[in-house]
Amino acid sequence: MKPRTLSATSLTGTKVQNLQGENIGDIQDLMIDLETGQVLYVVLSFGGFMGMGDDYFAIPLEALVFSEKEEELVKIDIDKEALKNAPGFDKDNWPLTDEYVHSVYDYYGYERKTLSSRV
Repeated sequence: MKPRTLSATSLTGTKVQNLQGENIGDIQDLMIDLETGQVLYVVLSFGGFMGMGDDYFAIPLEALVFSEKEEELVKIDIDKEALKNAPGFDKDNWPLTDEYVHSVYDYYGYERKTLSSRV
């Protein structure tokens, strides 16, 4: 049975592989919409060496495949070349616009689920 809930800290640092078994990177963080409580995207670090020179990429949570058997591993259906062309950002300049979030969902072929705002 797949996990239904995970803490943000349990995801941070988790290794990510593509379906071919290649290491893609590590989960660095989760971006959360404070109005709705929705996870907007997962921040993946890719490239570099020992945290230096890493590129950061936003990935919709829906694009990740979680396994009950391999808790320390998350998979995604993307090859390294496609990831290099994905919407990315500098770790010192995180994008905060709605347009960026929509571009992430468009790139991976997901429709962003919108929840009504809490009042």
